[in-house]
Amino acid sequence: MTKFFDRILFGGDYNPNQWPKEIWEEDIRIFKKASINSATVNVFSWAKIQPSENCYDFEELDQIIEKLSTEGFDIVLATSTAALPAWMFKKYPEVARTDYDGRHHKFGQRHNACPNSLVYQKYAERLATKLAERYGENPQVTCWHINNEYGGECYCDNCEKAFRVWLKDKYQTIEALNKAWNMEFWGHTVYEWDEIVLPNALSEGIGYDKTAFAGISIDYRRFNSDSLLKNYMMERDAIRKIDPTTPITTNLMGTFKGLDYFKWAKEMDLISWDNYPAYNTPWSLVAMTHDLMRGLKQQPFMLMEQTPSQQNWQPYNSLKKPGQMRAQSYQTIAHGADTIQYFQLRRSIGACEKFHGAVIEHVGHEDTRVFRETAALGAELAQLSDIIGTQTQSQVAVIFDWDNYWALEYTSGPTVDLKYVEQIHRYYRYFHEQNIAVDLVPVDADLSKYKLVAAPVLYMIKEGMQERLTDFVKQGGSLLTTYMSGIVDQSDNVHLGGYPGPLRELAGIWVEEIDALAPEQSNGVSLVNEELTGTSNLVSDLIHLETAEALAHYTSNFYAGMPAVTKNMFGDGTVYYFGGQLEDQLQDQLFKTIVEENDITPVIEEATKLEVACRENAEAKFFVIINFHEEAQPLPAMFVGKTDLLTGEVLSSEMMLTQYTTYIVKEERN
Repeated sequence: MTKFFDRILFGGDYNPNQWPKEIWEEDIRIFKKASINSATVNVFSWAKIQPSENCYDFEELDQIIEKLSTEGFDIVLATSTAALPAWMFKKYPEVARTDYDGRHHKFGQRHNACPNSLVYQKYAERLATKLAERYGENPQVTCWHINNEYGGECYCDNCEKAFRVWLKDKYQTIEALNKAWNMEFWGHTVYEWDEIVLPNALSEGIGYDKTAFAGISIDYRRFNSDSLLKNYMMERDAIRKIDPTTPITTNLMGTFKGLDYFKWAKEMDLISWDNYPAYNTPWSLVAMTHDLMRGLKQQPFMLMEQTPSQQNWQPYNSLKKPGQMRAQSYQTIAHGADTIQYFQLRRSIGACEKFHGAVIEHVGHEDTRVFRETAALGAELAQLSDIIGTQTQSQVAVIFDWDNYWALEYTSGPTVDLKYVEQIHRYYRYFHEQNIAVDLVPVDADLSKYKLVAAPVLYMIKEGMQERLTDFVKQGGSLLTTYMSGIVDQSDNVHLGGYPGPLRELAGIWVEEIDALAPEQSNGVSLVNEELTGTSNLVSDLIHLETAEALAHYTSNFYAGMPAVTKNMFGDGTVYYFGGQLEDQLQDQLFKTIVEENDITPVIEEATKLEVACRENAEAKFFVIINFHEEAQPLPAMFVGKTDLLTGEVLSSEMMLTQYTTYIVKEERN
């Protein structure tokens, strides 16, 4: 059991440095009234701590740390390196980033450092070291938070030179690089390493998300992710030399495209992330993202940020309805969180986040709806320490891969509407609605513990992937894959011999062509052995059966009668292939059959529209039951007579759960 904290951390980003000291006492009083027990501090204080190149001033931070420590708060101590001080830009302009359009930036905003600037690295490492020396032995510092929401790119001369070194290490010879990038195309062959330029708007870019040469652009994505990861590791190692035990993290951002989080996770003690769904984000997508964050290390994670009320940076920043923040928080716990934290604890008075929600609103006191809901949640969480470290047991895995994310969305064709995260969610949704637990896993995960592995749009088949998937199926596992799978290698060059390339024998099919359907177009589809017809859209594979059988056929277009969905027995296992994007009714019927064929069991057997998730350990199971629907839902029979841990209420068969109602039931193991 992975357990980093003795209690559920409840708190969030706190910036007392933005306020006069007489406010601090009032803050502490209000925090304690809400059962807030932790504070994340020092996230953006570099300019305050280091006002000039050789001057450091820790007086104010000392006072903040001392105050929080004396009051018994768990401190998540950040290193402040996500926003550089002005003097550094003034004296060393090379620390600034150059953007995709080739513009070299000046002082301003955040995430503004060139990751390959030796000057930035020098001062960031020095600051992390000084913080560890000063506060590393403080027992109230229970977690180190490096930088903040790593992201963004740089296309400066520093990065171009570093990219060439990275490429030399990867390819060894210029001949291997030319072959990998298919540089005979358009006569782009290079003969010297210094002929390579970064793929931005001045070179290979065709708009920010498109490129003339996917090979170089995907490699740049990998390089940029690695460059930022090295910055993280540099600060982590500086702290670890002084503080050998306190866990170290940085806050990730769910399905954020820019960084390969599975690679990052290998270097992090625990995962933390920031959850900001929009007013219309499906709750299944929120759940999927939590499962991805849990899947990065297959262990519980920290919720580092959410808002208690509203965002400020989305197009439509709706207030959370009464009970919504509580339900959202418990969904986070249901899918693996051991902390509930907010941005922010007190609302800022100026700049771009002044309308971002907070526990203490601009009115300055606790007589608010948001505070009352926060305090009620805090009191409940104080009773739930037994859930810390418990795990989710899943029979289903969904593969998520950043190389595929980048490559699929760089490719020119067959349709601009093919988006990676949307596709992953499309095949996750059914399991969520049926309360079937899912792990989101990398392509190199141990698949042997799963009955079913879904690999939608597995466009890029890298070295070793074919063998792992083949072994999984041979040994009795079931694989579900789809259109736009098995198309290219790690450099975005097509696997010859017919689609789906290395998966052709596994799937028992040959795809001749891929048709793209415009938004107003669709194809008719009929399920074999089912009196059920419907439509598919987006793309249609023109499939030839080899060893597979058809589960569905197209009924329209010039390829009417050709298979749309197939099933192939391979070794002791099965491979399902979806050749088109089916409407929900058809997909759900096929998924229902697949789940039954593979003896996959949901968290509870009873059909319900409630979200029911389970975390467990050797002693007990914890069921989290939430209604996210506007319509009231009945309580499942298995929970009748059980006690809700949050309220102490005994649950009855007459209960109807209104929207956002949440219960947690503990079931002791015999």
